[in-house]
Amino acid sequence: MFELEDTYVELSGRARELATGVASYANEADAMLTVHPEMAAALRGSGLPELCVTAEYGGANERIDPLAIAVVREQLMGVSAHLDGLFGMQGIGSYAVSVGGSDAVRKEWLPKVAALEAIAALALTEPEVGSDLRAISTRLRRDGEALVLDGHKSFITNAGSAAFYSVLCREDDGYSMVFVPADSAGVSVTVGPSLIAPHIMGEVVFDRVTVPEEHRLGTPGAAFKLMLATLATFRVSVAGAAVGLAQAALEEAVRHTTGREQFGQKLAELGPIPHLLGSSWVEVESARVLTYKASALAAQEPLANLDYSSMAKVAATETAGRVTDRCVQVMGRFGLVSGSTIERLYRNARPMRIYEGGNEVLTGQLSKRLAKRLGY
Repeated sequence: MFELEDTYVELSGRARELATGVASYANEADAMLTVHPEMAAALRGSGLPELCVTAEYGGANERIDPLAIAVVREQLMGVSAHLDGLFGMQGIGSYAVSVGGSDAVRKEWLPKVAALEAIAALALTEPEVGSDLRAISTRLRRDGEALVLDGHKSFITNAGSAAFYSVLCREDDGYSMVFVPADSAGVSVTVGPSLIAPHIMGEVVFDRVTVPEEHRLGTPGAAFKLMLATLATFRVSVAGAAVGLAQAALEEAVRHTTGREQFGQKLAELGPIPHLLGSSWVEVESARVLTYKASALAAQEPLANLDYSSMAKVAATETAGRVTDRCVQVMGRFGLVSGSTIERLYRNARPMRIYEGGNEVLTGQLSKRLAKRLGY
């Protein structure tokens, strides 16, 4: 058994209280491509974004704790994908700054991230580049004592609302990362596209954007390790969010099927429905245990335990997809109503199998790692 320590139970309770307090905004917020002001204000007031930054810069802990992030996202995603995204991206977008930023950049920006006064974004993918990040074309070059960035980033979460971007780019024969304030000259954003599960997102163009050398993140030409450290720390939190979504869908289905009768029986007792509900509970609890274990391992050594983070992400998001689909099925026509809670959860579950590493990409990597581990 994996039992959460009291610290994490308390965090989960705080997150649940926050989510419950903004539940009436969930449908409205989850349909937006820009920040929902009431959601942002509630998240800011909760103090939970402090978990995304170290104590040295106004954060909650000496080190960023993936398990803390995961248990919070579990509660937030069960109510609102918008709320979950606002919270999670504060860490994902700023981690490279925390680990590889200059003292000046960290001192100026990380306290704002912790207070949700500055929204963070991570710019990796491009119009022609998704999972194969080594194929990116965005370029960084030196111009005297400055850095000049040119390129086009695509499907960037928080684009249009972010105060800064941590950008992966090519530099000479290697890969670098650079910190770019959103108001820098030459930065332009097009909000969208609108997805089946709406999301704060946009296209970002960097046209001869010039920033000082102190905006470099990490070692020149060696940014892939920094990017992988970001994913190793936060990928498992996607699993936490997926568990929360699946749990919320299951609870919605149980509420419906125990409160409605057909053929003289409660739906929850009719035909295959008990099997579907029971199987879903088994899968949710299994995904939760793996997620907590992987999060605890990531807290110890993120890169060394990236395989487990990937396993948890795959298991939990696939579970969320199966469970929400079953829940729509057992609710019949009521599961198809546009604007209903279950319809929103169903749509929000689908993209989770794609972002933060497509599941087939991750399982392909795991297969190679497994063969190597077994000596083949």
